[in-house]
Amino acid sequence: MDSPYFRTGYVAIVGRPNVGKSTLLNHLIQQKISITSKKAQTTRHRINGILTDAQSQFIFVDTPGFQTRYHNQLNHMMNRVVVQSMREVDVVLFVIEAMRFDERDEQVLKLLSADRPVILVINKVDQLEQKNQLLPFMEMMAKKFSFAGIIPVSAAREIQLLQLIDMVRPYLPESPPLFDEDEISDRSERFLAAEMIREKLFRLMGEEIPYSTSVVIDQFTMEGNLRRIFACILVEKANQKAIVIGKNGEKLKKIATQARKDMENLFGGKVYLEIWVKMKSGWADDINTLKNLGYE
Repeated sequence: MDSPYFRTGYVAIVGRPNVGKSTLLNHLIQQKISITSKKAQTTRHRINGILTDAQSQFIFVDTPGFQTRYHNQLNHMMNRVVVQSMREVDVVLFVIEAMRFDERDEQVLKLLSADRPVILVINKVDQLEQKNQLLPFMEMMAKKFSFAGIIPVSAAREIQLLQLIDMVRPYLPESPPLFDEDEISDRSERFLAAEMIREKLFRLMGEEIPYSTSVVIDQFTMEGNLRRIFACILVEKANQKAIVIGKNGEKLKKIATQARKDMENLFGGKVYLEIWVKMKSGWADDINTLKNLGYE
């Protein structure tokens, strides 16, 4: 890391919802810091994941999926994060799904700038039934933008991720590392705890409920190696509160149990977690509330 040729830089991971951006980040840094689910728009914040090897430090910036499905203040802020991230980094990874490119991808493509290298990452190639279709698809995509590189990968199965890292490396500026080599994120444990709870809402609740919820950490204290965490789930309506709690509190208990296990794996220690649910109508359109929740 003391080499004069050491490289350090920021790499934005952008794309429409559900192309696997957060999965890609987690597998690149070999640690789960960005939450995932099969539902679109799981990621709401910009999250930096750090990978340091003998030659370089990559600061991968996972961004929310750029979308137009919802039009509240929250989604306006998330889309703005995507645009800002692409302006502030050294390299952009534009992630799409293999054999799928529609108007949503086209919207993100229009945001790309030629003033910094953009690498097209074609994800989920492991799901292709006819592999011979991939090359013509890559050739079609190459005509849409002057990409610095195009690479097919499977983030979930870690296919060609080392090759992707080597493709990015030359575009990082020569610079000493910005973070210690054992750091994996610039986000606090308090923030990551809230995200782990929110992930369980996306995974365990119905289609619409997770989009009407957010998570606040009211208290986060250390007692020796024990992390004592008190959290609150915000919902928009009274009936949503009842759904999240579930019959005899079973749904909330399941959310808390799964979130606690993930926290213990990530933090490397025991966690005491207590969660309750509170109704706050209109939180997703309230700028002050959104700022308190950490949205930019």
